[in-house]
Amino acid sequence: MVNTVSFRPARHATPGRRAPLRHAPERRSTPAMAETLTTAKADLVDLAHRRMRTAIPDNDWTTRQKLALTCRILFEAGHDSGLAGQITARAERPGTYYTQRLGLGFDEITEDNLLLVDEDLEVLEGEGMANPANRFHSWVYRARPDVSCIIHTHPLHLSALSMLETPLVVSHMDLTPLYEDCAFLETWPGIPVGNEEGEIITAALGDKRALLLAHHGMLVATAGVEESCTLAVLFERAARLQLLASAAGRIQEIPAPLAREAHDWTSTAKRSQANFAYYARRALRAGHGDAIGGGTVDRSTVSGGTVDRSATDGAAVGTTPEGGA
Repeated sequence: MVNTVSFRPARHATPGRRAPLRHAPERRSTPAMAETLTTAKADLVDLAHRRMRTAIPDNDWTTRQKLALTCRILFEAGHDSGLAGQITARAERPGTYYTQRLGLGFDEITEDNLLLVDEDLEVLEGEGMANPANRFHSWVYRARPDVSCIIHTHPLHLSALSMLETPLVVSHMDLTPLYEDCAFLETWPGIPVGNEEGEIITAALGDKRALLLAHHGMLVATAGVEESCTLAVLFERAARLQLLASAAGRIQEIPAPLAREAHDWTSTAKRSQANFAYYARRALRAGHGDAIGGGTVDRSTVSGGTVDRSATDGAAVGTTPEGGA
């Protein structure tokens, strides 16, 4: 019997090529421990807030410009309902505030066509008249010296929710700026052009930043334009989420301590500034550059809180600050 032996032929290097060298495994040094991996949550929150105060720049828009931008932002966010709704901000002179002219939609408001009115709605600067429903703004400003900007609108989902005579339910992390900060007026007092409605709405708002008005709409009252605008955008989203979730089942509650923690985490001036700047950039890119200077804005010039006016000079031929030809 013949024994057969199987063998593997030796490998030979290809002529002209070197055989690959075998290297010893590379030694990796152990990375140094990060400094904050054992830091307490409260200290990390404080650190983040301190970083935001320096990392997020302040904008240089005037109150008029921020108010005009807010009108455009809310128009893009679905807050327009014909000519309904008022957006106001305290002016420099005590007892006065800026508001839009009756007859103009949110998408037509510019820094130049805003009105300056007193608490009796007498026009001090500008042409035309203010919406008579601004009267309840005067009541809120008198009762709440901490408030510098009020937004009242009738957006689709908030209006639908108001028809159910049910308060807002905050059951999602994104909505926690409204947690325990949204009051509810469960009865409709009628058109808000009298002093009675001013008293009722002011009392219902109390010390909250937001108010859902049954069969009517919503109100936001905060310390600044950026904060009010940001909260108004969120308020409409909250109503939409509530309607969607209610149609699918029973909305579950979130733990109160965690909700309060999230409310405070998100309700800072710097966060409002950052949110507002983003919404403003988006509105300007969408073609609302005439709100704060006339004409069109080159998308490459929009950053932070400033707009390069040189990009609009000469590019706005044939337009007026009103946006007309």
